Amino acid sequence: MLRIKQQTFCGREFTGKEISLIQEVVDTCGGISRRELAHTVCELLEWKRPNDRLKARECSDLLELLESKGALTLPEKKRKGKTGTQKIVPEIPCRQPGSILSGSVEEFTPLEIQRVQNRDQRNLFKELIGRYHYLGYAMPYGARLQYLVYVNRPHREVVGCVQFSSPAWRMRARDKWIGWTEERRKVALQQVVNNSRFLILARIQNLASMILSCTLRELRGDWERQYGLKPLLVETLVDRQRFHGGCYLASNWTELGKTTGRGRMDRGNKRHGAQVKTILVYPLVKNAIHRLREGGK
Repeated sequence: MLRIKQQTFCGREFTGKEISLIQEVVDTCGGISRRELAHTVCELLEWKRPNDRLKARECSDLLELLESKGALTLPEKKRKGKTGTQKIVPEIPCRQPGSILSGSVEEFTPLEIQRVQNRDQRNLFKELIGRYHYLGYAMPYGARLQYLVYVNRPHREVVGCVQFSSPAWRMRARDKWIGWTEERRKVALQQVVNNSRFLILARIQNLASMILSCTLRELRGDWERQYGLKPLLVETLVDRQRFHGGCYLASNWTELGKTTGRGRMDRGNKRHGAQVKTILVYPLVKNAIHRLREGGK
């Protein structure tokens, strides 16, 4: 079994001793699921969020990373259903994106912002993103909040999907703009939230800008209640070969520059320049940059 002296993952440095403990847990806890292993490791290493919840999702990703390096062997993923397969995105009849709604957004206000919390909402969100977003649906990395956006006249209809998730670990333009040190970045990074999916399903003028505004208002309290941290800054990445990003610019987001094109999981720097995107940010409080760089209230 490969011995790893140190591993940095999701903002935490795991020592060789901690990795050995993880290997021991995986070796000795036979018969339990990957999910149970992740919870066990989190409890032993006290890997928690500020609200004292375990970072089980991040831990699952760490375990898979260590397995890919040959440091351990995880149990097989459990299959669900009588046939041994599971539909990640169930087939749900829906009318989008062929919505016939058009006109000015004021004709359809107020918008109904519905946080995704139950199974039906999750299935609908996955269905819409999976069918109509160019990136498709994938389980977000780390923390996440998802929203369905409805209009209620002339009938009730989903007109948008928005997802917020954990921020990019490093982005040169963003980090330079904030001006934080490496140590400060590690402490404050989780107060940055990534707008990782945004889908508009109706051709209603200024709908995208209003959805951004409404969901950001919901995000501030929802993220703090869910994860025990007050978000200070929202970031997003726009593929300019596909989209202009006009709704962000119209909503006073700031363009910072370009990514290197590597992507979150390209730790070997093998995909440099492969998917360059434009970085845009939006402060949620007036002194966001100062608080991210220096701390304090």
